[in-house]
Amino acid sequence: QVQLVESGGGLVQAGGSLRLSCTASGRAFEINTMAWFRQAPGQARECVTAITRSADNIFYGRFVKGRFTVSRDSAKNTVYLQMNSLNPEDTAVYYCAARADGAEFTIIPREYDYWGQGTQVTVSS
Repeated sequence: QVQLVESGGGLVQAGGSLRLSCTASGRAFEINTMAWFRQAPGQARECVTAITRSADNIFYGRFVKGRFTVSRDSAKNTVYLQMNSLNPEDTAVYYCAARADGAEFTIIPREYDYWGQGTQVTVSS
């Protein structure tokens, strides 16, 4: 149906930046909201950001504090997460997720329909 592939993770020094990408393939027209979640060891999965297809509804987790920016390129079926001023607390596996077209906007992980494999982000101190 829909496949999501993330890229852009890696090791970065505190204060540095990374840009994550997530590209949807298959029946990409079946999705609307796309999101980034992250999960650190021993922690629950939490929503970093979510954005609707038209970008009329955007959510950022409280921990973002203006450091991250989500954007979407509909022509490429790709969502980006620009992360600046990274700190060690941002270390986690970052997952791209998508929700079916017509579904309500949500930041609840279990309500997302499609998931990428995750990309590791490690921030050194």
